[in-house]
Amino acid sequence: MMNTSEPFLSIVIPAYNEERRLPATLAAITAFLANEPYPSEVIVVDDGSEDRTAEVAAAILGVKVLRCDHRGKGFAVRAGALAARGAIVLLCDADLAVPIEEWSRLRAAIEAGYPIAIGSREGVGATREGEPWYRHVMGRVFNWIIRLVALRGINDTQCGFKALRREVARDLFQRVRIYGDDAPVVRGAAVTAYDVELLFLAQRRGYSIAEIPVTWRYGAETKVNPLRDSWRNLRDVLRVRLNDLCGRYDVTSAPVEEVASR
Repeated sequence: MMNTSEPFLSIVIPAYNEERRLPATLAAITAFLANEPYPSEVIVVDDGSEDRTAEVAAAILGVKVLRCDHRGKGFAVRAGALAARGAIVLLCDADLAVPIEEWSRLRAAIEAGYPIAIGSREGVGATREGEPWYRHVMGRVFNWIIRLVALRGINDTQCGFKALRREVARDLFQRVRIYGDDAPVVRGAAVTAYDVELLFLAQRRGYSIAEIPVTWRYGAETKVNPLRDSWRNLRDVLRVRLNDLCGRYDVTSAPVEEVASR
């Protein structure tokens, strides 16, 4: 039986200089949650913003704000996931590129037994709205590199809409190395491939991953810089492989779901 003093769902939103887009996102999320029967929490992780992101989020009733140094999206997501109290942790982007209603698809997979469910912009049933053709090509090339170097069997690692059981989220985020406690402070927007390390560890730990097709909307105000972020993401993928080859990932203990079943 679920402890009613704890939320069923924690929504973690990393945000860097998002004072313009965040109000609409939080309005949509809080309106959606108001019609749901379960307790929930919304955590905005301010990634060292230089604008009023934190103040805008804190002004909305029921929204918690976690302030971090500016160390990039991966560090912010990790901080929020480790602070989450919900039985399920849902990660989503500040622009809500995947509508919050798509959460029901991920929830179904989690409740069917998957410890991790990730939104996918690829495959039958997925929809990409307004995306420039060159961005799609860049994404597919990057996914090919990911499959070659680090991960197999996942069509879309970079969609920001992901759900994990809380115990699994803590197990994985405590093991990440690239954007862990010692992640350096960065300058400017820092889109990263933290997802690759997270999912790589999930596969190594033996967690099954459900890839769920979702609707995704391209944002005209995207912070992605094609050249800078392509290099940073490629570097992250290579670092995952190097960390693995050097034995820097502790994957010897049993996954939490196995421990709980004993």
